[in-house]
Amino acid sequence: MPRNDSLEMGELTDTSYYILLSLVEAKHGYLIMKTIEVMTSNQFSIGPASMYTTIKKLLSAKLIKLCDEENDKKKTYVATDKGIELLKKEVQRRKEMIKHAEEILNRKGGL
Repeated sequence: MPRNDSLEMGELTDTSYYILLSLVEAKHGYLIMKTIEVMTSNQFSIGPASMYTTIKKLLSAKLIKLCDEENDKKKTYVATDKGIELLKKEVQRRKEMIKHAEEILNRKGGL
């Protein structure tokens, strides 16, 4: 059975979530990777192959766009309004997931 693409379902993988979050402000590839490492205190890192594969998907879904910066040789990306809206929905979805887990674990005396 084929796996559904999370973007088609309106959900973000951890990789796409962090890339999109880092692109609230325009950045090039290397800076995206470094921003994510700093943001997560090195708890989450993305390699170049995974990052550029995900960037292609985010571009295709119109969640990010290429900036028009002709002076810079590096490709710079930024989140679109559509991307920001999906990011906000994703934050809410993840908060609900945490709430459910806390409720269940609290009943078991786990938190």
